[in-house]
Amino acid sequence: MADKKLKITLVKSTIGAVPKNKATVRAMGLRKIGKSVILPDNDATRGQIRQVGFMLKVEEI
Repeated sequence: MADKKLKITLVKSTIGAVPKNKATVRAMGLRKIGKSVILPDNDATRGQIRQVGFMLKVEEI
């Protein structure tokens, strides 16, 4: 299984977040709390998760 995927769910609001973190969450395709997206497990996605991981729940698929 070479193409691993990550299921990423937004669990914390971006209201009080730094603008850079808000932009990162939005770039991942997350808009509302509780919504999930499935993204490829690559270095770019891992970097985004590292930046705003405190707002996210991440599961491997």
